[in-house]
Amino acid sequence: MSRRRVVVTGLGIVSPVGNTVAETWQNIVAGKSGITRITRFDASTFASQVAGEVKNFDVSAYLSPKEARRMDAFIHYGMAAGIQAFKDSGIEVTEQNADRIGVNIGSGIGGLPMIESTHDDFLAGGARKISPFFIPSSIINMISGNLSIMLGVKGPNLAVVTACTTGLHAIGIGSRMIEYGDADVMVCGGAESTITPLAIGGFSSAKALSTRNDDPATASRPWDTGRDGFVMGEGSGVLVLEEYEHARQRGAKIYAELTGFGMSGDAYHMTAPDTDGPRRSMLNAMKNAGVNPDQVQYLNAHGTSTPLGDKNETEAIKLAMGDAAKKVVVNSTKSMTGHLLGGAGGLESALTVLAVHHQISPPTINIFEQDPECDLDYCANTARDMKIDVAIKNNFGFGGTNGTLVFRRI
Repeated sequence: MSRRRVVVTGLGIVSPVGNTVAETWQNIVAGKSGITRITRFDASTFASQVAGEVKNFDVSAYLSPKEARRMDAFIHYGMAAGIQAFKDSGIEVTEQNADRIGVNIGSGIGGLPMIESTHDDFLAGGARKISPFFIPSSIINMISGNLSIMLGVKGPNLAVVTACTTGLHAIGIGSRMIEYGDADVMVCGGAESTITPLAIGGFSSAKALSTRNDDPATASRPWDTGRDGFVMGEGSGVLVLEEYEHARQRGAKIYAELTGFGMSGDAYHMTAPDTDGPRRSMLNAMKNAGVNPDQVQYLNAHGTSTPLGDKNETEAIKLAMGDAAKKVVVNSTKSMTGHLLGGAGGLESALTVLAVHHQISPPTINIFEQDPECDLDYCANTARDMKIDVAIKNNFGFGGTNGTLVFRRI
């Protein structure tokens, strides 16, 4: 069986810099930071007090009040981005095609806010205070489950969970399902909403978060000498993937082609990075796409703003791409959105597709003094109009799990 081609025909975004694709892209290209002091709870006693919160989000634009009450915030964001993406694609669900359309939207942590608040209710009032909707409001596959019901789609219905690689793996696995004929359309991505005391406290205890509390907008500084940890973000990014001939025959708008997907495991450490795993992930993706490093113009990096992680990814890019690495424009949109954990790969893949579609590299903001050990072109501080025929997207997660996508202009 010949490999079926996969294209992107729909995008949806809820993010710290905008609640739609258009608003998010405008602010990303402008280099606008969405990072502020935490408002979700009193963070004054925490080491890290900044985050990329979603702002002015109106769930009633997507869900009824009754439905919304039965879902934690990560489901709200994933549903909203999924609805946006599906509407953008223009696909109509019929009795004939419903079982050829699937959903794969994951989350790294899921309903932690609901878990924390339900535990508080239990301690205050006992077992009778636990809502019957507690479990379905907080488990990770409920974005896919609820969205499939709303849209009436009966194809593959699943959710990937691979820490900070979740959203990217969901997209890559969705593309494989289309390639191998399990579906003609897959709605894929990731979502997260874990700006909570336990999450901020846990990552702070691990010394993973930035403590630049006096200047939130510059707290996320990928590849800068002053970087001191990542900034928690929240939101969702969802792509509609579609078999090329299926999209072409219905006259769909095509943003880009997804030509390559690579994965790897570090087998090294649960949280510390290693260059070999990311290197192999990128090589696997380029091999799958049938492209050489010198054909790649743009790379949307994992780029979290941690001292070790940014240096490690730089080295891995150079190992994977050789001399061509110096000619690739690399950026980290996390400098503006923070790190969405399981939602990062969904949001950043959508931004990578938009970079290809609009032929613009977003900037990496907050590079005041570039680390000499991070010596690639990071599109510092200002967006760049440029030719992007082939783009790479990286995400790496705790547990040593790595993923890379390759998008091509079509």
